Amino acid sequence: MRKLDFEDPDLPLSELFATWPQTAAAFMARRMLCPGCPIAPFHAITDACLEYGLDEDAFRAELAELIRK
Repeated sequence: MRKLDFEDPDLPLSELFATWPQTAAAFMARRMLCPGCPIAPFHAITDACLEYGLDEDAFRAELAELIRK
């Protein structure tokens, strides 16, 4: 079993939510449909940011803070 790395740009959202479920709150606060989406295994944070027009660096910083807590 590989160790997941939050900084991996190819980390699928489904694995992000499974490993760090607290990160789903940041998505839901923005009304993003990623948690529970059938495409989540195929999309990464970059994809979600592009789709929803978010600043990726700022969003990643928020997610990292949720993971640290």
